[in-house]
Amino acid sequence: MERIDAKDLARAVQAGILQPGQDQALLAFLRQQPCAQGSFQLAHVAFYFGALLIMGAMGWLLTEAWLSIGDGALLAIAALYVAVLTLLALRLQSRAQTVAAGVLAAVAVSIVPLAVFAIERLIGWWPLDDAQGDYHQYYTYVQGGWLAMEAATVIAGLLMLRLVPYPFVVMPIAVALWFMSMDLSEWVYGSAFSWEQRRTVSLWFGLAMLLVCLVVDGRTRQDYAHWGYLAGLAAFWGGLTMMESDSELGKALYCLINLGLMGVAVLLRRPVFMVFGAMGVAAYLGYLSYEVFAESLMFPIVLTLIGLGLIGLGVGYQKKREQLSQAARDCLPQWLLNALPALRG
Repeated sequence: MERIDAKDLARAVQAGILQPGQDQALLAFLRQQPCAQGSFQLAHVAFYFGALLIMGAMGWLLTEAWLSIGDGALLAIAALYVAVLTLLALRLQSRAQTVAAGVLAAVAVSIVPLAVFAIERLIGWWPLDDAQGDYHQYYTYVQGGWLAMEAATVIAGLLMLRLVPYPFVVMPIAVALWFMSMDLSEWVYGSAFSWEQRRTVSLWFGLAMLLVCLVVDGRTRQDYAHWGYLAGLAAFWGGLTMMESDSELGKALYCLINLGLMGVAVLLRRPVFMVFGAMGVAAYLGYLSYEVFAESLMFPIVLTLIGLGLIGLGVGYQKKREQLSQAARDCLPQWLLNALPALRG
């Protein structure tokens, strides 16, 4: 049985199953019940770590020996992987092992690019030469020739969501869309597609992904927005962080944007925004330490006090996050509140 948390009960209130106020009373009761949540949490870590190992083995860590066995053999192995993993996912889903089923389904989708790579080479549709089109470069270089692999991954992911509706399947879809945004931009810019332009494309793609997830958030039975937020933040924050600015104003604006991400974490109750925002603020403070206040004796002491204050705020937020989140929302106009998802735990 899956663990029930506040966001599940909030959806029940939205659906009219529970009356307002009953969700908090029920949540307080459930939290008082003895349960072996620790073992479930540890099992989930094992599921996701195992999935990442398989994704790596059949993706960016695939050895040259595998690529030299021939395109027909490579296609057969990739297709076998996809079929076996999908069948295992469906079998686990029928046994109510939803987490294990979901991560296996996501792994199956992540192997689709390899199968399409082999198909294109077999039928002579491979658009890149061997020097430019090694499979490892799919994960590291921008090439317009990867578009068929990315499109197939998105389609396979959407079909997999019909079979195994688990949020982690969104992750390989989001990654493929991220790659696709880069490769389509490479078609537009051509050989003049610079790193600066790639960072800009990544930033805007990430922002668009975050907006889509905001629309989806709280409006589906499963929490599909969770992994979409992670992928969107990785693209947006990565592009933002890699942008270079020679002005102190630009660097200060970078810090303000990251503080804004931390504020969004309070509004949406999504810790992932807090993590990325905190990393950005830490990067800015690191810049101040090494470049601006390198000769200051007081700067480390001031940062220590700020750090202790943040820890104290974190403790207070953990205790009163519902009240703080509600207070923050009370300051927003009604049209913006209507666009936000339901309060979640």
